Amino acid sequence: MENLVIQRFLDIDLNDPFFDSLKADYEEFSSWFDKKSNSNALVLYNESNFIEGFLYCKFEHGPGNDTKPPLPNTQHMKVGTFKFNPKKTRRGDRYLKKIFDYALAASPRVEDIYVTVFAEKHSYLVQLFKKYGFEVHAKKESSNGVESVLLRNLNQLKDDVDKDYPFINTKGNSKYLLSIYPEFHSKLFPDSKLLNESPNIVQDVSHSNSIHKIYICKMEGVSNFNRGDLIVIYRTGDGQGAAEYRAVATSICVVESVRHINDFKNENEFLKYCLKFSIFTEVELKKIFIEKKYPYIINFTYNAALPKRPIRKLLADDAGISRDKYWGVLELTNNQFEKVVDLGNLDRRLIV
Repeated sequence: MENLVIQRFLDIDLNDPFFDSLKADYEEFSSWFDKKSNSNALVLYNESNFIEGFLYCKFEHGPGNDTKPPLPNTQHMKVGTFKFNPKKTRRGDRYLKKIFDYALAASPRVEDIYVTVFAEKHSYLVQLFKKYGFEVHAKKESSNGVESVLLRNLNQLKDDVDKDYPFINTKGNSKYLLSIYPEFHSKLFPDSKLLNESPNIVQDVSHSNSIHKIYICKMEGVSNFNRGDLIVIYRTGDGQGAAEYRAVATSICVVESVRHINDFKNENEFLKYCLKFSIFTEVELKKIFIEKKYPYIINFTYNAALPKRPIRKLLADDAGISRDKYWGVLELTNNQFEKVVDLGNLDRRLIV
């Protein structure tokens, strides 16, 4: 996402029009903002340098005394301020991913995440949080009104692809390697772009921001994917050198569904399903639907970018993935998948 930066409150312009609604909702907002002068927030700026999004998180412990019923007696991460200007580009998804990133990176270990929100006024936010496992836990009353307290227990999974995000369940499912060409890869997986790629490739568009991704291909092997199966995203070589050293594993994803292009009743249904989550334009998608050369549509969640990107040589020599097999779509053994996770230095807390 362009112009997404971490800033101290001291360096953020409180007079930006973006904050007007927050000042209206919370009478003490300006004084609170001033007191946070040395704290950091994640801020999104548009091309005119006006604020479009704002995220501030803080860490707490214990049940507290300002909600009914009280919070659990655990280590919490509170989403203190979360607001973004809608642009139909899935900005909410991208910020929510950052919320989970912050929580999982925290020390001491965070047991849950909670947010307070005026539910009737911000119904979209409520639905977004609920989609990814947050539940109404309590109410919070103040001079500003009554807010709903939405809480996500990070130690309790529901065996659901969305509600368990970003955790990766490795039991009772299949694992696959799925290859993607470089020109498509970094547009679809912004947190997994390589260090030598331009930061401008990550734009404020829905397919980059979204937790869900749509990948369209003609590799028949993807028809074997089932909901809950795991995918290791494999960025193929870029032609600038031997694939042994240029092709890499970059990400772990979880399958939501696989559909055949003939499953869609008409072009409009296909466009509605794909447009927000794929890298293709409406014109390109219409062509894909008419020609039907790429019949498989995979919907999956983008759960984790690997901190280290194991090259093809390591994937073959250390993880035991055969060089003689087709790496476009390749089923992995449990042991091979675990080796990829280790080579990628992925936080083991994400693995269930």
